This record gives sequence, C-alpha cells and structure tokens, in this order.
Amino acid sequence: MLLVEVAKKRLQKLRKEEWNSLIADISAFCIKYDILIPRFDELYVSSLRSRRKPDDCTVLHHYRVDVFCKIIDWQIQELNERFDEVTTHLLHGIACLNPINSFSSFDIRKIMRMAELYPDDFDEFSMGALENQLASYIIDVRDVDERFSDLHGLCDLSKRLVQTKKHSNYPLVFRLVKLALLLPVATASVKRAFSAMKFIKNDLRSRMNDEFFSGCLVPYVEKIVFDSISNDAIIKTFQDMKPRRVQL
Repeated sequence: MLLVEVAKKRLQKLRKEEWNSLIADISAFCIKYDILIPRFDELYVSSLRSRRKPDDCTVLHHYRVDVFCKIIDWQIQELNERFDEVTTHLLHGIACLNPINSFSSFDIRKIMRMAELYPDDFDEFSMGALENQLASYIIDVRDVDERFSDLHGLCDLSKRLVQTKKHSNYPLVFRLVKLALLLPVATASVKRAFSAMKFIKNDLRSRMNDEFFSGCLVPYVEKIVFDSISNDAIIKTFQDMKPRRVQL
C-alpha cells in the first residue's frame, strides 16, 4: 500500500511539475532524428476532423491537457478504483496479522477495521471480544510463547495455532487468520468464474436460463474435477435421477 501511495504521488508530481522536462526530452529526440516539431502556439487540427474546421484549442493545450494530463488522470483513477478505502483496510488488516519478524506489523486498530468489513462474522458483541483477544494474543505469541518465533507467513501461523491448541483460546483471532488465507483463493475463483461466463453464454447461447447456465458453468470452471469422473458414472447418475423409457 505504501508503494501504491508512492506511485500516486509520483504521477501527481509528473502532472504538475514535469511537463516542461518531458517536452525538452521529446524535442531533443526529434532534433536528433530529424523529426518535425509542431508549433505549440498554432491551432490544433485533428486528423479525424476536416482541416477546414480546426479545433478551438492550440497544439499545446491538446497535448498537455487532452493527452498528457488525461492519461495520468486515468492511471490515478485506476489505482483509486483498485485500491479503494475498503480494499486498503482489508490489505492493511491482513498485513498486520502476518507473523514475519516477530509480528512487527501487528496493529490492533487496523485489524479491527478489517473485521468491521464483515459484520455477519463479527457482530457488535464479537468486536469487543475480538479486541480483548487480540490484546492477549499478541502478548502470548510475541513475548511469551517461543514456539511462534520462527514463523514465515499466515499459513505457518495457522498451523502453529492449531498445533499449540491456541486456536481454541483465541477463536476470533483464528477466524480472522482463516479469512485472510481464504480471501485470495475465493477472489481468484470468482474472477475465474466471471471469465468463463463469456465463453458459456455467448451470442449463440444468449437465452439460456440461470439453472442451465449454472449447470454448464460448473463443469467448465472445475475441469480438473470433472476430468477425473468417468462417463459411465455420469450416465448412471442421470439414469438414476428419474425413470426413463430408454437406457442411456
């Protein structure tokens, strides 16, 4: 997240302060390779428009505002959409659960903010209990129990919590750890399903109902699972679903 902030600040600095240096570099390049440099004070004429109807803006305005600034604004907007407030709180919370370097990133405030994103799993009563468990948990695993000193990630932490039976002492903390481990897999599965939708429901099959669509989508997404099932087993399953006049 710090690198995202650095990228956004660099883009903003590029937009505000580095236009002149960019033009200087481009001009030097054009002079070196004998490329014609447009006059920035002339009216800009788009190649998509008739030359008899020039735009009301100058060449400088077109390249600086309509091209340079617009592209940078698109990049900043893309970063803001991909790393919005909810995503930021979620990533910060997962990072604070990481046990690397003796839980050096641990921050109760950020972890609580992450838990607030899941009200179905952490209601008002659970939030109070979670804060209390986190306060005891970090003292236990960082300062008291040496068995947690050599962990290299959330996967190791989850295993060690179960091995030491501490998952029953801090059930809400363990729920957060499991959530942090499941999120990447769940997100990837959803994205894979949405990518597969355009192959299943195309222009030739655009009117299929939801039940049939779901039935086609599951085998397409879970190819590895269905490859391990024999055709005879599938035929027998359909045959046993209801009485049929013809043997499949």
